[in-house]
Amino acid sequence: MVERAAADTMPRAAADTMPRAAAIVMEARRILDSEGSEGLTMRRLGEAVGIRAPSLYRHFQDKAAVEAALMSVGFEELRTALDAGAARDGESLATLGRVYREFARSRPHLYRLLTTGRLPRERLKPGVEARAAAPIMRVTRGDVDLARSIWAFAHGMVILELDDRFPPGADLDAAWAAGLAAFASNIPANTPAGIEADHMAPRQSPATSAEEIAGR
Repeated sequence: MVERAAADTMPRAAADTMPRAAAIVMEARRILDSEGSEGLTMRRLGEAVGIRAPSLYRHFQDKAAVEAALMSVGFEELRTALDAGAARDGESLATLGRVYREFARSRPHLYRLLTTGRLPRERLKPGVEARAAAPIMRVTRGDVDLARSIWAFAHGMVILELDDRFPPGADLDAAWAAGLAAFASNIPANTPAGIEADHMAPRQSPATSAEEIAGR
């Protein structure tokens, strides 16, 4: 793993323990979903929850802190969606790809927040990255390079679809199926024990298995 900065625990503690902060995060999510990241400003958020800026800054020191709280929520939602899909249809690469695509298409602004720019890991709720990445690590039998490649493929397909960059009439279902089938043929046969992962976190050493899929 790359070296992490010291945690700024104030936003995390506020979001985790204070009902007012939780309400602020809920309202921030509503604004993000309806207006995108550009619409989510501290002034707009304060007006929406009915508090003045000084009170808002007691909970979150800046917009980046609010976004970090939203990212923590987003990673948890992604893990929940992946687990639900696996429980319903079986934990396979095809299932994970379908659920990942559905997650991004149904939450485009949240998805962009999760995957654009540097990830402020020092501000995230502990473990959310690992929990979101655990399903792909299990499916790939702990092959970090393969998991990272699959995530890059899935993200590329998703973001091009969200940006409407494919030509009219492109069969995206077929493209997804072909890509995932190609990756599936490279999944190793044996499964190492104790596979976990920080969501797409960069490799630190050959001994690292729990925290190394991809980073920003």
